[in-house]
Amino acid sequence: MRAAFRISLLAIGLASLLGAGAASAGALVEFPNLPEHAPRLLGYLARPDSGLSAELDESRPYGGGPFPAVVVLHSCIGMTGHFTGIADRLSSWGYVVLAVDSLGPRGITDRCGVGSRDQPFDAYAALRYLSQLDFVDPARVAVLGESLGGQSALAAVERDTGLIIRATHPAARYRAPAFLR
Repeated sequence: MRAAFRISLLAIGLASLLGAGAASAGALVEFPNLPEHAPRLLGYLARPDSGLSAELDESRPYGGGPFPAVVVLHSCIGMTGHFTGIADRLSSWGYVVLAVDSLGPRGITDRCGVGSRDQPFDAYAALRYLSQLDFVDPARVAVLGESLGGQSALAAVERDTGLIIRATHPAARYRAPAFLR
């Protein structure tokens, strides 16, 4: 009886892992930082029109874009599966999502208790990158974050007027996320 129970748990665990991986639509990307900022940045890009879940779910009315986008900023512990999960969830709702790794490319493991002056600028580098993608609507880009990322998201929005000049598309700027429902 115990062996059957353990085998059942193992089968459920494997099925959930395989199912979650098959539905994932994300890919790792490298993109340039803002001028006069280093290093190049890494992120997890999730698209609503790619991956197995997009192929299997014909009820998704997303078409080929351009899509609204969301930049996700991580907490002080850095990029984890939690943030890629947020990206995958938002992409399943019809958004292109870029979860930015602000610590890994700099060789930093965590910023807990210290903060990060770089992360708001990383948000703008992500905005610039997304605004150059033909499947993204640069006029509909939001930024969100958790903990340190939330603080950085607010700082990015607050600094919008000074930094927006560096974005490549004239409509690209962070706005209040009213379109996120």
